[in-house]
Amino acid sequence: MAIDHIGFPVSDYERSKAFYQAALAPLGYGLVMEITPEMTGGAGSHAGLGADGKPDFWIGTGTPLQGGLHVAFVAKTRADVDAFYRAALAAGGVDNGPPGLRPQYHPGYYGAFVRDPDGHNVEAVCHGG
Repeated sequence: MAIDHIGFPVSDYERSKAFYQAALAPLGYGLVMEITPEMTGGAGSHAGLGADGKPDFWIGTGTPLQGGLHVAFVAKTRADVDAFYRAALAAGGVDNGPPGLRPQYHPGYYGAFVRDPDGHNVEAVCHGG
């Protein structure tokens, strides 16, 4: 069984939407759909990002999470991990571990970590060469 989608509230919807659109673009992710307060009966705005037309990563308005969230996105290549890292930093992310091998996880694990505008740990990882 796989996870279908995940979502969480952010402190500044427009800022986080811009961050995730820029940071995830190198991984093939983009804004797939946006839900307005009018569509939810006043329950706020929500942005669904994903690849191949399926929104599986959602952010929305609401009370931000307390504590840290960690989410990792699959990258096809190490170059994609590097591109994610550069794009995330350019979009306002904060370094939380530059691109590199993490053999403590498994041989060939290549990842990069950034903090999003709310301080959540966002990772891109390539599990091969």
